Amino acid sequence: MTATPSGRLSLVARFDHQVTGVAVSEDGRIFVNFPRWTEDSPASVAEWKDGALIPYPDEEWNSWRNASKNEMTPDDHWVCVQSVVADRKGSLWVLDPAAPATEQRVKGGQKLVRIELSENRVVQSFMFGDDVAPEGSYLNDVRFHPDGHRAYITDSGATGALIVVDLGTGEAWRVLHGHPSTQPDPKVLVKHRGEVLRRADGRGAEFAADGIEVSPDGAFLYWQALTGHTLYRIATEALEVRDDRALGEKVERVGEVGVSDGYWMDRQGRLYLSALEEDAVKRRLPDGAMETVVQDSRLRWPDSFAEGPDGAIYVTSSHIMDTSWFDPEAGPATATELWRIDED
Repeated sequence: MTATPSGRLSLVARFDHQVTGVAVSEDGRIFVNFPRWTEDSPASVAEWKDGALIPYPDEEWNSWRNASKNEMTPDDHWVCVQSVVADRKGSLWVLDPAAPATEQRVKGGQKLVRIELSENRVVQSFMFGDDVAPEGSYLNDVRFHPDGHRAYITDSGATGALIVVDLGTGEAWRVLHGHPSTQPDPKVLVKHRGEVLRRADGRGAEFAADGIEVSPDGAFLYWQALTGHTLYRIATEALEVRDDRALGEKVERVGEVGVSDGYWMDRQGRLYLSALEEDAVKRRLPDGAMETVVQDSRLRWPDSFAEGPDGAIYVTSSHIMDTSWFDPEAGPATATELWRIDED
């Protein structure tokens, strides 16, 4: 582990609401999302443009409100968006677990949506039924095979799992449901600056499969449970077999990386990890060595990553430890930030 951080942290934006995901398109457009965890966010997906948030792709998709959920259709509105990803092929993908507060699943709202950036228009929606996103699920993050044929999703809900989506047919299937690699590690207590995070009822920060990434050549899928220290991987070709017992035998334990929320793998095959317990971003090199990219007390719960066209890394700080989940005195709204990391 390198002792001296190599990156410089600079503020891109401050938000009045809790941000999680960030995406940067190949031409530098910036998108963020705001899940409905502790408040009914006024916008779920937005473009950050000229110092302002613009609901994306339009106001109608962002018009969902929990109070009027019985009057709205969950399949064509953002219900509780958790992740946004730009695929470097002209599309923005939006992952909506449709589970406000991570618990109240809205049936018929679980979806992965593709927006054509050149037209700012939804062009494709992949809807997930109970066999893929059952009660208690929370679709967390998504990555894509470089050949464009598959999407891979983590489920950090009641029972962790991975989900594979055939982007050609729309078929999706759930794998490694309940496998130890996708579950919270009962031996791990998530801390911040040395103090264990606990909810009012005594529960800790217990989250299943969360961070996910695909190797640049598409050969391997990487993931870990947030409440865990272990990085796992599996050959992507193995995920075509829908036999969890056989799949479990093909899961590889890569190494110990500490508690982490989001992942990002850059073009050099370096894996960025959100070291949320330390207000830091770390990086695992292809040879397995770990280094600290940036460490800053302002980086409270680094969450999700994106890479700009110039190679700069963007990261959100979602302040999860500052929410009413873990701070009884906190209000419903949580101020958060988007940061940029540059290196020489």
